[in-house]
Amino acid sequence: MGLVKRLQEYRFEVRHFIILFIILASFQVFLSYLHNISSNTLIEQTMDLYRRDSAIRLGNLVTTSLELLLEQSLSNPRNSEESRRNTIEAFDIILNQQTLQQNVNEICLVLPSGGNTYVIDEGKELYDFIFDQKTPSPEKSSIHRKAIEYYSKFSQEIRGSEQIYCSWDEIQSFHVMIPFVPKGEYEGVVYMRITPDVSNITQEISSVYDETGIIFTALILFGLLAMFYITSYTVRERDLAQEQLFKEREKQIKADIAHQKEELFTKRIYHAHHKAEKVMGFIKEEIRTLTEKNIEQFKYIVTRYSNFISRVIYDMKWYEPPVHATRNPIFNTNLNDVIRFLVKYVFQRVYSENTTCHFSLNLDKNLPEVHINEYVVWEIIEPLIQNCIDHNKGQDILITINTRYDSPEKRSVIEIIDNGKGIVQDMLQTNADGIKKIFLEHTSTHENAKNSGYGCYIAYELSTKRCGWTLDAVNLKFGGTKMIIQIPMH
Repeated sequence: MGLVKRLQEYRFEVRHFIILFIILASFQVFLSYLHNISSNTLIEQTMDLYRRDSAIRLGNLVTTSLELLLEQSLSNPRNSEESRRNTIEAFDIILNQQTLQQNVNEICLVLPSGGNTYVIDEGKELYDFIFDQKTPSPEKSSIHRKAIEYYSKFSQEIRGSEQIYCSWDEIQSFHVMIPFVPKGEYEGVVYMRITPDVSNITQEISSVYDETGIIFTALILFGLLAMFYITSYTVRERDLAQEQLFKEREKQIKADIAHQKEELFTKRIYHAHHKAEKVMGFIKEEIRTLTEKNIEQFKYIVTRYSNFISRVIYDMKWYEPPVHATRNPIFNTNLNDVIRFLVKYVFQRVYSENTTCHFSLNLDKNLPEVHINEYVVWEIIEPLIQNCIDHNKGQDILITINTRYDSPEKRSVIEIIDNGKGIVQDMLQTNADGIKKIFLEHTSTHENAKNSGYGCYIAYELSTKRCGWTLDAVNLKFGGTKMIIQIPMH
């Protein structure tokens, strides 16, 4: 199992090793093909060398021996049968001894006489033909057909030049014809058919090639193994370096995320603390106006104020509260009630009817409840309404809040509309993540933006990341701004 895991871990390098091995095998096949060609060329050159040297030398030696023997026999008188027998025996030895060699397949004398061509391969026939002028048996002509064929083809050329003729046929046999010139007169030719045996040379070449191929393959194999080891070691070092880099990067990202969360927590608490101070002022005001007649209304208003302050204190415990503290089936928040309460008991307390800020509510009574904490909804809607007021100071501003439920789409929609001067177009440009600039932190159209630019940012972060809603801002055609919150009700 350990080996399998290691192979799986380094399958990239193993794949390369296999590819290199296939390349090596292909190279060996190609090298074998080249070896065959080179071997054939070498053998052909060897045969050519043998033809030019050994075959001609052998034929020349045999012919010279016959000529010397004839000259000696002709110079000595033939007085006895013993002399005749010794001469015939010497002829047989010269003719037959050559055929005993491995390379010589055929040897004979081709002699023309009286318009006919005779073939002699025995000492007695040669003796009778030379000394007694007896005609050899015609049966030898059928046995040595190749000798007669080659002699007929090249007899005139050999007679005229008296040069040795050698031919190489398709079965790699040499046909050697040496002029037979006893006592300086042309009598015919000595024909020899020689098939050189180069098996020893071929075997030697093959064995040398095999040894070289084995050494060559072993060297390449060891080279591949060394490459495999080096690449595996390099890859392990690379993976280790990448792993350490990724760990460092992971730590850095976690630190950045923690910093961003902590920064968001600080900003959210800062704004919630500011709102809590304002709500505490409202509670004090309610206490000062408390009478027996408005005790029930006092309980309703102060209870909701107090719950909002409790939510602020709860949020101060951690910068990433658990999901169930924001989204939970136990929460059944009526969005219309939250909007009415914010408008009547927060904004209209600050901006009385005598000011230039007015509200118009068109709330759909069929709007379903949401399973979101009421005071998270407060933290989303309140900064959006406040943004409409802050960016249109000095104007007679009408803020219209519409809610509706789109039953076919199963979606609730909240629209916060003002009739002011609208949002600067640059703030509606989107970044690479598709987020409009107005919803980014540290962005504001206020001249003194040191403590601004967080309201819409916090509303966007809470609505999109905590609640799963969508938030958008657009400028209206005839002036003013529309903030659109879309709430899926699946």
